[in-house]
Amino acid sequence: MNTLRSRAVLPLVVAAFLLTACGADGGGESASGVADMPASAPSAAAEQAAPAPAAREADQQSGGGDAGSKAAPADANVTVAPVDRAIIYTAEMTVRAKDVAAAVESAKRMVGEAGGYVAEERSNSFSSRQESTITFKIPPGQYPGTLSRLGRELGETEQLHQGTQDVTGEVADVAARVKSAEAAVAQFRTLLTKAEKIGEIMDIEREIQSRTADLEALQARQKSLAEQTGMATVTITFVGPSAPPVKPVEEETGFLAGLKAGWTGLKNFAEALSTIVGALLPWLVVLTVLALLALPWWRRMRRRQPLPAPVPAAEAREEELVEKE
Repeated sequence: MNTLRSRAVLPLVVAAFLLTACGADGGGESASGVADMPASAPSAAAEQAAPAPAAREADQQSGGGDAGSKAAPADANVTVAPVDRAIIYTAEMTVRAKDVAAAVESAKRMVGEAGGYVAEERSNSFSSRQESTITFKIPPGQYPGTLSRLGRELGETEQLHQGTQDVTGEVADVAARVKSAEAAVAQFRTLLTKAEKIGEIMDIEREIQSRTADLEALQARQKSLAEQTGMATVTITFVGPSAPPVKPVEEETGFLAGLKAGWTGLKNFAEALSTIVGALLPWLVVLTVLALLALPWWRRMRRRQPLPAPVPAAEAREEELVEKE
């Protein structure tokens, strides 16, 4: 009985031993498989373990870490302060309009709506055509839109020339020189109050006058720059339908251009010379008439003059001998 039981248990023990050995081998293979995993696995795990971007940004803003407290977020908005520039805007245009007077009034109305004004106006009326030239002053902020509107709504724009000049450096230089000149004048006036001798007082007064003249010139230049940069200048020439078209001026070069320039210079010289001769001719006629009237009187005066007495021959010989000796 016991032998039968032992025979029945023995296969079970062997089977259990084999299963245990196979489990150990599988465990070794799994461990080696974990060791042999690619590097992407740790990175994936690290990404899962790392906090979310929003959490990191909140941590940085709250000062949770040293690195977060020292470095700013990468997507922070940087505001660049605008640099003020002093720019002179000028424009010259020729507009062909059916009714010049109506176009002029419309232009004045448009510029007035933009905050500008009329600086100068010249109008010419002929039997065959009308022409009017107006100079407007327009705020720089309204300059592009107003210029476009003037050329589009008043008629056909035949010619347009725009100019832009940056005078920021000159404005700063003039302002600095004005301050320096004002300080110099103030110092000389202070010295004038302390001067006691007449010579010193006169010297200081002359210096004050010279420095004041320089200061006034600088202030005038500063005012001119302020006017030019504060308002854009637009000059419009309105012409009627019958006026000849405006042709663009082309610069000529080469032999023919030089020949033409030389011929033009020769004609200008001849015109200037003829003008001078024409201006002097009346004076030459008057002087010639006076000379003819004075000629007989001069001849009579010459006849009245006594003739020199003849020198005796003996005295002449003696003088010759003396000269020879």
